[in-house]
Amino acid sequence: MKRSLVSIAIVTFSLGITEFGMMGILEDVAHSLGLSVVMAGHFITAYSAGVAVGAPILVMLRRWELKKLLLLLVSIILIGNVCTAISQGYLTMLVSRFVSGLPHGAFFGAAAIVAERIASEGKKAGAVAIVLAGMTVANMVGVPLATFLSTSFNWRLAFVVVSLSSLTGLIAIRRYVPALAALPDTGIKGQFRFLASPAPWLVYAGVFFGQASVYCWLSYIAPMMTQVAHFSQSSMTWIMVVVGFGMVVGNGVAGKLSDRYPASLVTAIIAASLIVIMPLLYLWSGYKLPSVLFAFIAPACLFGVGGPLQYLIVRYAKGAEMLGGAGIQIAFNVSNAISASLGGLAINQGFGYASPALVGVPFAIVGSAALFILYKKY
Repeated sequence: MKRSLVSIAIVTFSLGITEFGMMGILEDVAHSLGLSVVMAGHFITAYSAGVAVGAPILVMLRRWELKKLLLLLVSIILIGNVCTAISQGYLTMLVSRFVSGLPHGAFFGAAAIVAERIASEGKKAGAVAIVLAGMTVANMVGVPLATFLSTSFNWRLAFVVVSLSSLTGLIAIRRYVPALAALPDTGIKGQFRFLASPAPWLVYAGVFFGQASVYCWLSYIAPMMTQVAHFSQSSMTWIMVVVGFGMVVGNGVAGKLSDRYPASLVTAIIAASLIVIMPLLYLWSGYKLPSVLFAFIAPACLFGVGGPLQYLIVRYAKGAEMLGGAGIQIAFNVSNAISASLGGLAINQGFGYASPALVGVPFAIVGSAALFILYKKY
């Protein structure tokens, strides 16, 4: 089982660098292609658009055997990142990033089903956590590595690394993931029938609001650390490693707890803790040691909320488990985009680089409320 899960985690590692790595190399990409940073920012948006458009494609692929579906999705990830690495202009880069994003949500949706199927009873949430660990490790190791390669050599090397990782995942999945029958076909209407229940909407609300509470602040961690806590610019490399380590720990611990206790309760408590954590982060943002401590704690809560919910949606999306799992990624990406915009709005209004932490508090309140309702009623 572990070889199968690690094989899938290699691909989520690739996806983590693909999604978040662009943020650290944006200036290098813009300079290389002769674009403004704002124009280069469209490459981040293009990826998110690909995620949103690609997830519903699972409806058309619902009859595929799960292993074959994973192999198809990884192949598209590989092709998209190879094209990104060799792109020579704005349009080709934009299309390559869009293509790279297309399989993102679908892969996570399918991966969650595979992990849940091959895991034994009492270890299913932990199995999904192993799959998601690839993305957390990507944030701890892969994204800083991509930034280093871009700064020291060439930004294209970051996508070469992603391509090689995707290829490794493709080979490993082909070898180690067992053949699994396709899920029962409930028809196109049946794929969306689960949305008639409040439960999946509460899960999506937990993802959207729970994670937005942290991303309001995390999107602007660099200026907060350098301008408010007065770390040097070079310190951001190891600070981002701390952030990634927090994600790894939060994902792993929450996964273990969700195998022992209801996942909805675990995530509700974590989301509720952010109601206290984010104001404290704001109050102590000018001090180096507390800032680093919260750079670990807040991201741990981020993945502590998101990880178990990727497993939990399988329970509430019967007949459309993969589409339900892909919906988590849509909620996650839309949440990131909106929370970053609201955090930036607070900064532009003159409230300071630490103010996005306070913007995240109402999100934490709504997210925890949704998850507590989910726990009590479902």
